[in-house]
Amino acid sequence: MRRNVFRPLWVILALLLLLEAWLWDHLEPIVARVVNLLPWGKIKIAVARWIEDLPPYAALVVFVVPLVIVLPLKFLELYFIATGNWLATIVVLVLAKLIGLGVTAFVFDATREKLLQIPWFRRMYDWVMWARGWAYSQTEPIRARIRKIIWMFRPERARRTFRRLMRLRRAYRNRPA
Repeated sequence: MRRNVFRPLWVILALLLLLEAWLWDHLEPIVARVVNLLPWGKIKIAVARWIEDLPPYAALVVFVVPLVIVLPLKFLELYFIATGNWLATIVVLVLAKLIGLGVTAFVFDATREKLLQIPWFRRMYDWVMWARGWAYSQTEPIRARIRKIIWMFRPERARRTFRRLMRLRRAYRNRPA
């Protein structure tokens, strides 16, 4: 049986996809809560109605707006990279990622029905959902191992796990050469 030499690359790609999916899933409710804190009840209802009345391609323009809003932050990242200011680069990168994903998730939730009426967008959405499922299946063995390790080091099991590790270490040292 031939071993797949690209397997580590696929696992890294799958983990990155899952990270994006996790951020998407967890930032959208946070952005929704922040938006709900704002006293814009009538404005939010009007915007939701406005989006409902838009044709699909106009909803696509609304969906792209958060990407355009985050674009200046991307240029700022490039500036910080060029000047060698790595801490500022990381801060702006994380900030842009959080703002971009959060706002895009919120806007996508509002425009989803209209966007899925566009045939090529529907195909792309289906492909992304397939890729997300593929990423989960690619990383399941790794995630299962991580869950097992975390379980082994839970407070009620940590002492037993540590004793076993020490026995393994002694057995490894005392093995014949």
